[in-house]
Amino acid sequence: MGASITAEFATGREAPGIRTVALASAIGTTIEWYDFLLYGTAAALVFNKLFFPNLDSLAGTLASLGTYAVGFVARPVGGAIFGHFGDRIGRTAMLMLTMVIMGLGTFLIGCLPTYAQIGIWAPVLLVTLRLLQGIGIGGEWGGAVLMVLEHSKKGRRGLLGSLVQIGFPAGMLLATLAFRAVSKMPEPDLLSWGWRLPFLGSLLLVFIGVFVRLRLVETPPFRELQARRATLEQPVLHVLVREWRAFLVAVGMKVSEVAWVYILTVFVVMYATAQLKMPRAVILDAVLYAAAIELVTVPLFGWLSDRWGRRPLYIGGLLLSVAMAFPLFALIQTRDAGIITLTLVIAMSIGHATMYGPQASFMPELFSTGSRYSGASLGCQVSAALSGGFAPMIATGLLAWSGSTHAVSAFMVVLALISLVAVTVAQETSHRPLRG
Repeated sequence: MGASITAEFATGREAPGIRTVALASAIGTTIEWYDFLLYGTAAALVFNKLFFPNLDSLAGTLASLGTYAVGFVARPVGGAIFGHFGDRIGRTAMLMLTMVIMGLGTFLIGCLPTYAQIGIWAPVLLVTLRLLQGIGIGGEWGGAVLMVLEHSKKGRRGLLGSLVQIGFPAGMLLATLAFRAVSKMPEPDLLSWGWRLPFLGSLLLVFIGVFVRLRLVETPPFRELQARRATLEQPVLHVLVREWRAFLVAVGMKVSEVAWVYILTVFVVMYATAQLKMPRAVILDAVLYAAAIELVTVPLFGWLSDRWGRRPLYIGGLLLSVAMAFPLFALIQTRDAGIITLTLVIAMSIGHATMYGPQASFMPELFSTGSRYSGASLGCQVSAALSGGFAPMIATGLLAWSGSTHAVSAFMVVLALISLVAVTVAQETSHRPLRG
C-alpha cells in the first residue's frame, strides 16, 4: 500500500530536471552535513570544558571525542533503517525524514544544559542527541546520491553524483564559519551561550532544506521497479547474503577516505590548539580555506571520473594520502599559518577530493536497483563507524601512548592500504549502465 501511494504521488507530479534534482540534493546534504560536522568542531574546542569539566585536559578531550564517535556508531543503524524503507517505499520520503531528524537533534543540542547545571545528565543527553544525529545522517547520504544518480544518464553520473558530495565541504564551510564567528567572543561568553548559536541556527536551515526538497519525485529506476512489483522484501538481508562482495568492497574503499578527512578536520584542530597552543582562528581558517577549494575540486574529480574512470582517481588519492601521512604533522608543527593552510588545502582539496568526488557514483554503482539504497548506505556507514568517528579518538590515544604523531601517521597509512586493496579488486563502473 505504501509503495503504491508513493508511486502514484510521484507520477502525478511533473518531474523536475536533473539540475533541479542535483541542486535540491546538494542543498539538503549541505544542511545535513552542517548539522553533523558542527558537533565535531564543538567537541574539539568547547565540549570537554562544558560537559566533562572534572577530567584533565587530555581525558576531557578523549571523552568529548568519544561522544563525537557515538554519532558514527549510530550511522549504520540509520543506514539500515532508511536503506530498508528507501528500497521498499521510495527515496524521496526518506530524504525528508532524515533532514527533520538531523535538524531536531542539532537544535536540541543547542538547548542542552551543561554539566555545571544538571551534572551527569548533561553528557547523557548529549550522547542521546548525538545518536539521533548519527541515525539521521546514516540515512541521508544514500538517498541523496541515489536521487541524482538514478535520474542521470551514463557518462554523467560521476559529475552529477559529485555535486551531492559538495554538501560535505559546503557543510564544513558553514559549520567552520559559524564557529569561527563565535570563537571571537571572550572565553566566558563563548562557554556560557556563544557556542549554542550555531546549533540553534540549524532550525532555520532545516526549513529551507525541506522547502527545496518538496519538488523532488521518485527516481525512474525505482518507479519501474514498483510498477513490476519487484521491490525486495528484505533489501538489507539481500545485500548481506547476495551482494556481500560489493558490500565488502564498499566498506573497504571508504575506510581511508573517511578517516583521512576527520583526522584533518577534527584531530588536527584539537592537536593544533591543545598540544601546539596555536590560536583557534589560525587552524579554523586553514580548514575554512581547504573546504572552500574542495567545493571546486570535488565536482572536478567527479567529472574526470566519467572520462578516466573511478578506479584510477581513487587509487591516486590513496597514494597521495600515504605520501602525506608523515609530512602532514611535520608541516603543522612549524606553527606557520601559511604552511599549515597550504598543507590542509592540498590534503583535502586533492588528497581527499580525488576519492570523495567519484565515490558518490562508484559506490552505488556496485549494487542493483532493488538494494541500492541499502547497499550504498550500509557500505558507507559501516565504514564511517569503523574508521571515521573513532579516527580522532584513536589518533588522540596514539598520541598520548607514543608521545609522537608518527603513530597517527602509521595508522593512516594502514587504512590507506586497506582501501587500496578494495579499490584494486573492484570493477570499473563508469561506463556501465546501472544494474537493474
